[in-house]
Amino acid sequence: MLAEIFQSIQTAISEASAMTGWEAIAVILAIAYLVLAMRTNIWCWAAAFVSTAIYTVLFWKVSLLMESVLNVYYMAMAVYGFWLWRYGPASINGSASVNSPESVSGSASINGAGNEKETGNVKTAELPIISWSLNKHLIIIAVTTAISLLVGYFMSTKTSASFPYLDALTTCFAVMTTYLVAKKVIENWYYWMVINSLSIYLYLQKGLMLTSGLLILYLFMAVSGYFMWRKKMQQDNLNEGLSLAKQ
Repeated sequence: MLAEIFQSIQTAISEASAMTGWEAIAVILAIAYLVLAMRTNIWCWAAAFVSTAIYTVLFWKVSLLMESVLNVYYMAMAVYGFWLWRYGPASINGSASVNSPESVSGSASINGAGNEKETGNVKTAELPIISWSLNKHLIIIAVTTAISLLVGYFMSTKTSASFPYLDALTTCFAVMTTYLVAKKVIENWYYWMVINSLSIYLYLQKGLMLTSGLLILYLFMAVSGYFMWRKKMQQDNLNEGLSLAKQ
């Protein structure tokens, strides 16, 4: 009997150590994603892809089912985000450019040489940062909240998920907000501030201490990210205005 108990304890410790190691890798890559996203660097999506692949497994093991499903979605959005930031803007003919300032970080931009990529006589502009109206956001919030309640009810009655309504709420809003990041909607940072605050409590309850710490860091980085994107958007608009004035 004692031998069986001792063996169970050893197995639990071994599994916890393995999970902590993988969690640490996922946390590092998640931080890399956010730092690169703040600088509008396309390689943020590569870091996001690997990090979310790890989290898909980790959340499944601790019965955060919607969080696990969410990370599968994140993996798909990482591919979509990379494609959109690389090829998304409409092509324009001739030498005219759209939104051609350097990135906030001052490093090479999407195509490694500037904010335009050229193929033959066609140039493609970098996807610009945009802002959506308050009315549009209110509609998004109402619809996402309604979906969250439906998903939460289903999870509470049909699955063994922990904290079904909170899990559903953070998941549904994260799905929507990740799309806003891919579209470079500046208000995405507001949503992440709220989502991260709720997720801290959720992860603490499930013993994911490193991830909880990551979310606390995310709160501060989300604030910084908003101001960095706003500065870049203002500079983009200024440069575009100067470009139009010269025509």
